Order: sequence, then C-alpha cells, then structure tokens
Amino acid sequence: MMPSENVRWETLQALKNSPKANITYDPYWSERGEDILAGCKEALSLSSHSGFILDRLSSVPLQKSCFLGSSSGDSSPGLSEEISTSVSSAGSIPDINAKHITLSAALPLRTESEQALSDEARDEDLVANDSEVSSPASLPAISLLSPKAMDMARHIIKFEKEHRTKAKMALRLRQEMQEKLVAAVVSSESEQLKRFEEFMELKQRQEYQSMRDMMDRETKESIGRQEKLKEEQRHRMKILNLRLREAEQQRLREAELERQRQADGRERLRNLNTIQEEILQLNQLLDPSTQTKTDLPVASISSLSTRGNQLCSQVSEVVRKTVEGEFPSVEDMTVAERALHEMRALIRLMQEEVAKAQEKKKKEQEEEEEERRKQVELQAQQEAQKAAAQSAKEKAKRKGLQNSAEDSTLKWYNELQESAAQCAQSFEQLNSPKDAQTKKLKLELQKAASIPVSQISSNSGSQLREIFDKIDKLLSGRAVVSVGKAVSTSQHPQGLDFVCYKLAEKFVKQGEEEVASHHEAAFPIAVVASGVWELHPQVGDLILAHLHKKCPYAVPHYPPMKDGTPVEEYQRILGYRVDDSGVEGQDSFLKRMSGMIRLYAAMIQMRWPYSSKQGSAPHGLNHGWRWLAQMLNMEPLADITATLLFDFLEVCGNALMKQYQGQFWKLILLLKEEYFQRIEAVTSTGQMGSVIRLKQFLETSLQSRQISPPKGQLSSVFWRS
Repeated sequence: MMPSENVRWETLQALKNSPKANITYDPYWSERGEDILAGCKEALSLSSHSGFILDRLSSVPLQKSCFLGSSSGDSSPGLSEEISTSVSSAGSIPDINAKHITLSAALPLRTESEQALSDEARDEDLVANDSEVSSPASLPAISLLSPKAMDMARHIIKFEKEHRTKAKMALRLRQEMQEKLVAAVVSSESEQLKRFEEFMELKQRQEYQSMRDMMDRETKESIGRQEKLKEEQRHRMKILNLRLREAEQQRLREAELERQRQADGRERLRNLNTIQEEILQLNQLLDPSTQTKTDLPVASISSLSTRGNQLCSQVSEVVRKTVEGEFPSVEDMTVAERALHEMRALIRLMQEEVAKAQEKKKKEQEEEEEERRKQVELQAQQEAQKAAAQSAKEKAKRKGLQNSAEDSTLKWYNELQESAAQCAQSFEQLNSPKDAQTKKLKLELQKAASIPVSQISSNSGSQLREIFDKIDKLLSGRAVVSVGKAVSTSQHPQGLDFVCYKLAEKFVKQGEEEVASHHEAAFPIAVVASGVWELHPQVGDLILAHLHKKCPYAVPHYPPMKDGTPVEEYQRILGYRVDDSGVEGQDSFLKRMSGMIRLYAAMIQMRWPYSSKQGSAPHGLNHGWRWLAQMLNMEPLADITATLLFDFLEVCGNALMKQYQGQFWKLILLLKEEYFQRIEAVTSTGQMGSVIRLKQFLETSLQSRQISPPKGQLSSVFWRS
C-alpha cells in the first residue's frame, strides 16, 4: 500500500507544482454566489510532464475504487474517451487510478469554465450534463486518502447539484417567461392583426359609403337636372303651344280675312261686270247711228259719244287690271261707279236735249208744216248726196281699207262653220247616249282621240311618230289601245265623225292653252296636225272651223254686233271667255289668241316628213300670204291687230320671206310705213306693249333684210332621235 500512496502524493505534488494547477481556492465563494472557478483566468490544460507521470504509473496495478458521484458526462466526453483509451492501452490499475485522480481534479475546473458561456448555451449543457450524470454508466472515481480533499470534493459535488437545480429552475422560469413572452407577442400580433383587419374593413366600408354617398349625390343631381330639364321642356312646350294656338288663330283670322276678301273681290267683280255691261248698253244709246231719228245737233251727239267712249275705256282699263285671278280694288270700283254715274248723266243730258229738240220741232211743225215737209225732202236729198260724198271721201282717205272680210272669205268661213255644225249633228246620238254601254264607248273614243294629242312634245322624233301612227290608226278604223282597253271607231256608226270632231277640237285647244304658255310647243303639235290633215282632210276642215270659231281673227274676220245681241254673247263671238264670274281679262284673251295664231302659222309652213303623197301641203304658205294681205286691208283693232301680226310674222315670217322674197319685203315695208300709223292711232297709252314689240321686229327685219327662223323649229336631227 505504501508505494501506491507515495505515487499518489507524488502525482498530486506534481499536479500542485504544475503552473496549470495553481487554482486559488476561496472557502467563501458559495456565500458570495461566485463560481468555483471564478479565479481561473486561463484555460486549464495538463503539463507536458504528465505523460512521464502516467508512464511511471503504468506499473501500478489498477485498483477499483469508488466513483465520483456526479461527474459531468457531457462536459468531458473527450477526457472520458482519453481515460478509456489510456486504460485499455496500459492495462494496469495504478495508471488508471492516477488518471482518475487527474480527471477528478480537472472535472470541477471543466465545469467552472463552461459556466462562463452564454446563458442559453449553459442551460442546454446543464440539462445534457444532468441527464448524463444520472446515467449509471459513469466513470470510476479515484478515492483519495486526504480527508480535506474528499471533503472538498463532496462540497464541490453538493455545490454542483445545488447549482444544477438552480439552473434548471432558472431555465424553467426562463422558458415560462419566454413562452409567456411569445404568447404575449402572439396575442399582441393577433390583436394587431385583428385591429388591422378591422381598420381595413372600416376603410373599405368608408370608401364604399363615400362611393354610395357620391352616387347618391350624383343621382340626386341627375334627378334634379332631369326635373329641371322636364320643367324647362314643359315651359317650352307651354310656350310653343301658346305660339301654335296664336299661329292657328292668326291663320284662321287670315283665312277668314282672305275668304272675306275673296267674297268682297268676287262681289266687286260682279258689280264691275254689271257696271261694264250697263255702260256698254248706255254707250250704244250714244252711238250716232242710233240717233238718226232725233233732231240733236251732230256736234252734240259726237261730243256725247266721244265722252261715252272715254268712259267705256276707263272701265275697260279697270277690267284689264283684274286678269290672272285678281279682283278689282275699292279705288277701281270707285272709278267704275263714277264712270257709270257720268254715263247716266250723259244719257240724261241727251234725253233732255232730245226732249228740247222735240218741243222745238213740234213748234216748228205747227208753224211751218208744209214748208218743213219740203225742207225735209230737200234735206234728205242733200244728206244722201253728202253721205255719198263723205263715203267716197273716206274711202279715198282709207285707200281701200275695210271693216269686214271679203265676201269670198266670209263664204269660206260660213261653209266651214256649217260643215262643223253638220258633223256635230251627225253624231248627236253618240254625243248624248241613253244607255250605259254607249256612254262608256263615247268616253273611250274621246280619251283615244284626246290623250295622244296631249302627249305631243319635242322630246324625240320617234315618240312623235308613234303618236302620229296611233292617231292615224284610230282614224282609219283600226283598234288602238287607250287606257289599257282596245277601242275602234268601227264600234259605232257615228264613231268616226265623233273622233274627227273631238280630235280637231283638241288640236285647237292645245293651241290656246299649251302653245299660249310655251310658244315652242307649236311646232310638234302643228307637224302632227298637218300630217293628219293630209291623210284625213275632214279633220283639217274641222280644225279650221274650230280655230275660226274660237279665234275669228284667224280668218281674218271682225264680226259686227247685230241688233238685239246681248253684250256677253257678242263677246263670245269675238273670242272672249264668258262665265259666271264675268268676262275674262284682256291679257288672258290676247294670250289665247296669240297661241292659236302661232299654231296656225306653224301649220301652214310645216308638212309631215314621212308623208307618201307628192305636192304641196294641204294648207300651205299661200293661205298665210292671203291672211297677211287681208289683215293689212282691214282697219286695225286696238291690241288685237298688233299682237297677232307680231306672233304670225315671228313664227311664219322666215318661211314667207323664202317663198315670196321681194313681194314679201314690199308687204313688210307697207306695213311699217303706212299701216303701222293706223295701228298707233287706235292704240291707247296702256296698250303700247304689243305695238312696241311689232315696231322693233319690223325695224330689225328691214335693217338686216332678214328674219330669223323661229325658236323651237324641228330640225333633221330631231327626227333621228
């Protein structure tokens, strides 16, 4: 036993002398709460001479001793492995004991050094060491013989247990505090998250509410604007309705005023016609030819007749202003009534003079009855001689001019009128049908005759030829299609005469209506009429008869007024239109006469270009020359003569110039130098329009010795269209 103890003490002495084993021990360290190794400033390590000590201890037999009750297993795993390796390599118990002494001395130093680590790492190491110390496989302890060392080791082990218990408690408290802190943090974060969600939800609700409020405001504003617009619209509609009612009332008032004006105008027109008729009848009483049985002086009768004619002219001027649908004004009626009053005054004056003359004559008859008889006979002879001389003088002065047409012309005129009357009489049964079938046939034949003439125009030559062929086919007795139905003159014995009469009447009507409005329309109508005239002479005679009846100046013929003939009937004979509203105006009358004369002037110079007959036209230029010569042999009429001469020469002058050449210019010169003065003598101031046109035409023609072709004349190009 002694050698081993010596070795031990030597070992301890060696450890004590080692610079690494100089550990200051303070018995009061536990009371101050300091670590047992607080005095150690450097890391513990064995001396380099420990190896020699262990070599010396290798010969000492290994003795089993008691283990240190609580050495840290986890804090010195490397040392345990070292000891195990040394023991296994040496194989001697003394070496192991020596090594265990070294381990027991170094173990508390190891534990104290690890306590200097951070709190969290130290706590984890303590937990691990605790688990390892409690395990049964602890290292074997070396039993020291020094009681002081054993007591110190016991105190160290006890202190380590207490310290480990405190560490566990501190760790547990720290873990609880950490868990509470984590729980508090989690709870705080959860609450913050909830507050954030509540804040976001509140913000979303606020935005939604603000949006709703904005939409409500906009809706209210929109509704307000709509209400305002509706109110403005209602206001405008109210104003518009008021204006419409006012306009309607104004229109009704104007319509009523217009109706009243029309009624007053028609009444004034009827009164004017009545006044004109009465003045004309009274003027006839002032005519010297009707006062042959009275003993009034010639100068007195002439003055009264002149004044009567002047009054008639005044009324005629008033009537002329009422053409084209116009009505006479109040001033016009005043003028007409004043003229009527003056005419009545003239009649009364004449009657008074007649009465005075009769009284004077009666006294003279009582005094010298026989002498008067002789004087009357002598006076009658003298008056006859004077009348013959005066007639001869006036005839010489007029150089052969006359007031009526020549006998041959009148005979021709009467024959045409009789022929037309006989033709009208021949189809009396068809013209006044008694059964519905005949009436229907009459209407169909009338349409078949009138519609093609109405369709005549200057659009193309082919269209004009189709119209001519249709008329020729109807007059030839063949069936034609009219208004979708086939009709023929052979369907009735009087059908041909009826169609000829109505066709001629329609041609003349086109002249007084269509040609009067459009002068150029005379040529296409005239060329078709000329072609029909050439193939069907009966139609040509009826055209002349209708033309002479509506326009006697185309003969030329100035029908005289016969005794007992009413004024309206005489005006019809002269060519005026007379209806319930009265006699047509002078301008309308002249317009119709002009249209018919233009149609006549176009017919005498034109011929159907596709005619198969040879020779002259059925009513050629010789008739135009005859008409012009007879017009210049008759006394001119105001308005009528100048208008018709101008229209005739403008349409037919170029053709007559080419046909008669020098003779034509002699006739024009006579018209300009002699006959034109007579026209001016019978023309009043308000009737100078036609006279001026004729004068300009004559002067231009004589200066250039040329008359231009009329406008609208059909050319060869037209017939190729």
